[in-house]
Amino acid sequence: MKQLNLIRICHFLKWSALSVLVSCVSSCTNQENVEHGQQDSLKVDSVEAVKPIPRDSFLGVDVHDLDVLQGEFPNNQILGKFLLQYGLTSQQIHLLSEKSKPIFDVRKIRGGNTYHIIQTRDSVPVTKNFIYEVNPTEYIIYTIEGDSVAVRRLQKTMIYRERIVSGEIETSLWNSVVGQGVPFDLALQMSNIYAWNIDFFGLQKGDKYRVQYVEVLCDDSSFVRIDTIKTACFTHCGTEFWAIPFCQGGRTDYYDAEGNSLRKAFLKAPLSYSRISSYFTHKRFHPVLKYYRPHHGVDYAAPKGTPVSTIGDGRVTYKGWTKGGGNTVKIQHNSMYTTSYMHLSKFGKISVGSMVRQGEVIGYVGSTGVSTGPHLDFRVYQNGTPVNPLTIKSPPVEPVADSNRVAFFAIRDSLQKILK
Repeated sequence: MKQLNLIRICHFLKWSALSVLVSCVSSCTNQENVEHGQQDSLKVDSVEAVKPIPRDSFLGVDVHDLDVLQGEFPNNQILGKFLLQYGLTSQQIHLLSEKSKPIFDVRKIRGGNTYHIIQTRDSVPVTKNFIYEVNPTEYIIYTIEGDSVAVRRLQKTMIYRERIVSGEIETSLWNSVVGQGVPFDLALQMSNIYAWNIDFFGLQKGDKYRVQYVEVLCDDSSFVRIDTIKTACFTHCGTEFWAIPFCQGGRTDYYDAEGNSLRKAFLKAPLSYSRISSYFTHKRFHPVLKYYRPHHGVDYAAPKGTPVSTIGDGRVTYKGWTKGGGNTVKIQHNSMYTTSYMHLSKFGKISVGSMVRQGEVIGYVGSTGVSTGPHLDFRVYQNGTPVNPLTIKSPPVEPVADSNRVAFFAIRDSLQKILK
């Protein structure tokens, strides 16, 4: 079992108490979500140092003159045996298990989840509470008083925090974001917004980004998720790519500074967390066959099991085994374009003839067929002729309507002032 960390009355919050109000006009955004929770705004270029704030309560429990022990629940451990080491009797453990049944099945406790033991500071500590965190937002609290046990399932209070963060690319967007201590989810959401416009496998050193977003924290300051990106500006190869949220036709999408939708007919890449191991070429030395031949696709090296998504809406025309390509999926997008995804370890929930939506998982990275390691061989055909997936031009979807452009430009101007 991992060594426990003793947490005294002072419980550390992860975020600085310093905040600066950031406000903007928005249309059909998730602002209503912010208003439902507690909100403070923090405008930073880097994350502030953690500062201790004294507390006399922990997850709703008065911990004055008590100690809180925190750790990760051990793998393959029975709760009863685990609690014996904290002085609970067999009778108390039995009551705890019985009282828990209508609320939480103790057999579903997972190794690795966080737990807390609250004890007295006597020479022989007495356990007053056992708290098990079901997930980042829910926890079960067991209160033990002699032969009496009470069980409650509670939700942590959600805090909505607005922030502005900027950075410069050294190696990748993900490394830049995480290197600042900013949640990794921010990089994922940014890559989703710009998926049609920026190839995140081809970023250049010196590319920059600045983003305004709302994150959700628990009242203990632990991160839950990114709620929404309010606006962003990504500078790639000297060109600014703005992401301005705007609602028209009952749907909120992101648009560039001129009101053109950032969504295109095709995604830039069919998967995440990868690198390009082989490019489109008419002459490549095959690592297995040991002779030169065309390679009319792009190889994305990625761990086995990485989800593979279709780059656009279309109909599945083939799902099965191909010589050399192993498990393969082919999708007809329109009268002009077809895409092929090869060397899959297994298929997604698709069938020949079924319609798939852009971003839908159609399979998982593998090394089937003639392959030296797990990767995706991705190919695009235009009118039956293979074309380089990295250079095809994809037409944008509907821009901001003429009747909405005045409202859009007003929102754009207000958001750009915040990030400039």
